[in-house]
Formats: sequence, structure tokens, C-alpha cells
Amino acid sequence: MESEEVIAGSLKRAVESGDVPGVVAAAATEDGVIFEGAAGALDIDSVVWIASMTKALTGAAAMQLVERGKLSLDAPAGDVVPELSGKQVLEGFAADGQPRLRPAKRPITLRHLLTHTSGLGYDTWNAEILRYRQATGIPAVGSCQNIALTTPLLVEPGERWEYGISIDWAGKLVEAASGQRLDRYMSENLFQPLGMDDTGFAIGPAQRLRKARMHTRAPDDGFKVIDHEIPQTPEFHMGGGGLYSTAGDYLKFTRMILDGGAGVLKPETVALMSRNAMGDVSCRPLKSQLPNLSTDLDFVDGMKWGLSFMINPTAFPGRRSASSLAWAGLANSYYWIDPVRKVAGVWATQLLPFYDARAVAAFEGFEKAVYANL
Repeated sequence: MESEEVIAGSLKRAVESGDVPGVVAAAATEDGVIFEGAAGALDIDSVVWIASMTKALTGAAAMQLVERGKLSLDAPAGDVVPELSGKQVLEGFAADGQPRLRPAKRPITLRHLLTHTSGLGYDTWNAEILRYRQATGIPAVGSCQNIALTTPLLVEPGERWEYGISIDWAGKLVEAASGQRLDRYMSENLFQPLGMDDTGFAIGPAQRLRKARMHTRAPDDGFKVIDHEIPQTPEFHMGGGGLYSTAGDYLKFTRMILDGGAGVLKPETVALMSRNAMGDVSCRPLKSQLPNLSTDLDFVDGMKWGLSFMINPTAFPGRRSASSLAWAGLANSYYWIDPVRKVAGVWATQLLPFYDARAVAAFEGFEKAVYANL
């Protein structure tokens, strides 16, 4: 009980010091849940937009279909989703501002998509994709319109790590291989088996009553509430960032990975997902192009990527072990899965832009408190 109070204290301090408007967090070991708590504007059962924490769930869905022989990690993805066969590489822009494109020399694979080495990018962190969108009038991926996925490659598949819309396309592969919309496939094959009753692309009536409000920082060092919601009747379900969930629900997913699949995935599949899956390529810093959405992502420099998790090659002092799995969501939500110490944690607020320095420090404080009290 005393250890729970210490961990809860990290959440309370984060709110009282103005680091975040509210926070909800949970942690578990292989033996079960060791902490659930909230402070400020969020409650334990608050429904939050988990944004890119969606990616690991889409990756798990894709790997289920690899297990069943319906998808292949290294076959051309265009064999399943023909639109991926026609992807071209952006070589620059002509004098009149129109993009210059050439055919790609090699095919995109599911492995490329799950490791963000397909060559596809996000306008949030890539100036060329932002310029391409502005030149062509293509909407942002958050519109959930199919045309938003038609942006070109920035490099040849497999050439470098470029964080982007790859896992939205992986969601398209899941749909094509399963014959189901992504929401239904995930519900039947992940959410229901894991008891993730508050997770989905659409916000149900019960969830809407508990939906946390989005915030930005106000000039007076306080917080301002803003309107924000992912389209509820989308053309495509955003496998890269469209889910709403709770900290408790997402902890169930991390515990499944920690447990080696728990009947949802095979142990050997989880082991494969948890290893470097992009060879000599490493993650690199990303410079924000849309400061209202994100700060610069320098924390990824030198990291590796699995299927689909970020992997830290060395330990973080007082925190996770080397080879831990992690990622985050745009509204400053974070998780980690430590296969060495057998502990996982989920921490979420609803604050833009991403990687807010004070929010990150508060998350790290929570993680340190968990490890100090194991």
C-alpha cells in the first residue's frame, strides 16, 4: 500500500506543479496489476485518445494474420493491397512547385510498414510531405480520408527509418487479408479476448460520458481546453493513430506482450515482435514541421524498431531495462514493456503538442517511482 501511495504521489505532484492538466496511469508485473491511479482532470476510467499507441495494436493484428499464413512479412505488400504497388518516390519539386516523382525500385513489404522503413512519412515531422500536401491539396491523415494515404515515398523502401503513415497501410493489409474492417477485426481478435471493453475507433455512449478533454498550454502557464476528436464515421480506420482507450485497457495489451502472447499471439511471435526488425537502420531525430502538434522528436536517436515497438538498446538509469519496448501517443500518452524486469506501465494525459517537456518529465517521474517500488 505504501508503494502505491508513493507512485500516486508522482501523479499528484505532476498536476499540482502544472506539468499536466490531469493524468491517469497504471502499471503491472507478471503477477498482476500493481498500480492504478489518476489526478487532476482525468479519472481512472477516463477515455483518452491514445493516438500512435494504436500502432502496436495494429502491429499485433497484422502478426496474427502472419501466424495464420494470410500475410507475409517480406512478400510485396502490393500483392495484398494493390495501391502500394504504385507508390512513387518524391525527388523534389519543379520550378512551378509541382512535385517530381519516379517509380520506386523495390517493393514495400509488411516488415517495412511495421518498422517505419517503407519510405512513407508524416507531414508533422517532414517538410517535403507537408509541401507535397500543400501543393496537391491532399488532406492530412487525421481526416481519415483514403486520399490522405496517397502521399509518395521519401526514400526507397528499407533505406531509412521515416516515421509516418506506414501502419495506417498495415491496417489496410489487415482488412484485405481478413476480409473485415479494421475495427471489427480488432474487436473480435484483440479487444474482446483481452477484455479491452473501452477500446475502439468509435466512441460509444458509455465512453463519451468519460471522454477526457484535450488541452494546450495557456499563456498564463495554465491550460486551455480545445475541441478535438477523430472522425467517427471515417473512410478508413486509422491503424496508425485512431483508437480511444483507457489506461487500464491498454495495460491489458502490455500485459499480453509481457506474458508472451497470452493466447492472443504465439510466444515465438511476441519474441519476433520484440527484436530489432530493421537491421542496421536506426531511428533518427525528427524535426517538427507543425509545432502546434509536436515538438522535435530527439529521443528516438539511435533507437531500434521491432514489429511495432521502439526498442532501447541500453538501459535507462532508474527506469526500464535494455531491450524494453515502448512508444507513445500525440496527446502525450506513453507506455513501456520491460521484458527483463517483467514490468509494464501506461501513463496518459490529453495535452498538445506532443513531447511536451514538462509532461515527459512527469511521465519519467512515474516510471522511476514504479521501479523504485518494485
